[in-house]
Amino acid sequence: MTVADFRRIAVSLDCVEESSHMGQPYFRVGGRIFATLAAAAQGYGNLMLTPEQQAVFLEELPEVFIPIAGGWGKNGATHIRLAAANKDVLEGALRTAWKLRLEKNQDPVRKSGSLVLVFDTQ
Repeated sequence: MTVADFRRIAVSLDCVEESSHMGQPYFRVGGRIFATLAAAAQGYGNLMLTPEQQAVFLEELPEVFIPIAGGWGKNGATHIRLAAANKDVLEGALRTAWKLRLEKNQDPVRKSGSLVLVFDTQ
């Protein structure tokens, strides 16, 4: 697969917007990033996954998926080697990241950015 394929599949998902920051393309749903092409020059797309999802992808296809270095990778950010991925793998990986972002966008605590504390006064 190619950068063009990554971009085409990402923007085909419902409500996705492409934008860029400092020349690096990224893809948002509900105003939040779920994928980027920040490492396109190295042949990678980037996916924002959970650590658990990342572990499954790495176990299933270690030749395709690599954790992003440092804290981002420990939190689930994952490279996908575009040249090693086929259409089904790339579509499935992008859809997984997109769906995760949709679910997180529905969480009222995450959406507001506020921490809600509940105290039992009895």
